[in-house]
Amino acid sequence: MRICLFWHRRDLRIHDNAGLAAALASGLPVLPLFIYDADILTQLPERADARFTFIYDQVERLAAETAAAGGTFLARYGRPSEVLAQLAQEFDLAAVYTNEDYEPYARQRDAEVEALLRTRGIAFYRYKDQVIFAKGEIMTKSGTVPKVFGAYHKAYQGRLTDEQLHPYPSAVAITAGNLARLPSAPAGARPTLLDLGFERREQYVPTNELPPADVVRSYHRTRDTPANTKGTARISVQLRFGTLSVREVLSQARELNPKLMAEIIWRDFFMMLLWHFPNTASEAYDPRMRDIPYRNNEDEFRAWCEGRTGYPLVDAGMRELNATGYLPNRVRMTVAGFLVKHLFIDWRWGERYFADKLLDYEQASNVGNWQWMAGTGAVAAPWFRVYSPQSQLAQVDPQQEYVKRWVPEVGTPAYPAPIVEHSLGRERAVEAIRAARMQS
Repeated sequence: MRICLFWHRRDLRIHDNAGLAAALASGLPVLPLFIYDADILTQLPERADARFTFIYDQVERLAAETAAAGGTFLARYGRPSEVLAQLAQEFDLAAVYTNEDYEPYARQRDAEVEALLRTRGIAFYRYKDQVIFAKGEIMTKSGTVPKVFGAYHKAYQGRLTDEQLHPYPSAVAITAGNLARLPSAPAGARPTLLDLGFERREQYVPTNELPPADVVRSYHRTRDTPANTKGTARISVQLRFGTLSVREVLSQARELNPKLMAEIIWRDFFMMLLWHFPNTASEAYDPRMRDIPYRNNEDEFRAWCEGRTGYPLVDAGMRELNATGYLPNRVRMTVAGFLVKHLFIDWRWGERYFADKLLDYEQASNVGNWQWMAGTGAVAAPWFRVYSPQSQLAQVDPQQEYVKRWVPEVGTPAYPAPIVEHSLGRERAVEAIRAARMQS
């Protein structure tokens, strides 16, 4: 039986799925697939990984939903090109459908897969699904990459139409008998967590539903209050893994809250930048900022990681991150700014730590925001701007509700003195960056 594959990646849902809808409209039976990518999993620092547990559970949910619709769902472990080569031997494949991914590793992986499939006469179709505008769809009037968010935001809103937010009919099509149903599932069709060498670990587990309307309406007032755990939309995990579509999320935000809409547009913006400048995943966008003489004190970095800096908001944020895999937006900015300016540690150290810990880790947004804080990015805060963690605490947690939740020893002899004095850290960073920029 001639079939096509639909390869789920950052789109762990059946509803409103652009690539899945295209596969289901192909006229061929569709066999859904997820690949547990060995190149990614072997780099995870812990076997009890909450992010991987979340992915595994979503894949199993997809398998159950596919079975309920009358089809078979495959999940395999290995390098994607090798897994697809094996599947090309097992099945009579006409095509592989999937959704685009814009990260440097994903682009390299997809180029390898495309070359492999071409040698076997198998088509490889990719669709835009995780953003509204991708790659070079929004450029400046002179045809260059936009690096000013305000102008990008204006152009984005000017080009956005109702049709672009219309959901794809994948959920309807998948109930219409368009799935491949194998007579018997192949041995090892879906590995278990144990088979994959992992243990179950759950931290913050979001629902795969849009946030309540009242939360979205008040988002601009409550987003910077970390003690209010119900005051933010908390849709970053769902967008990262595609359990919600960006179209349904943006539709709700467009109707109810322009501030939330702007935050989602920032996500598209950072993905666009990473597409055009993939080197920024590992080096500063600004060449003048690539040879900054960071201090990179390992003991101070460890204190930052563990929430032992003597600055309550920084420590509360890092302890919440370590315990839950989540960190409120304003607190992310505070802990990042403290690392790259007060401790004057390379932003890549912090970005890697977030990559290991955040359940919602998304490379484009994290690289973009870390480089913004460090003053090294295509879009960057002024390099001489250094936020006071004490002033941030007074603004976002004046009663220290959030701080006391995570750092109960604050105000007692058990709490350490500040690891660096604010003005000293500020002056040290500003002078070192100024000197490096003048030599460039």
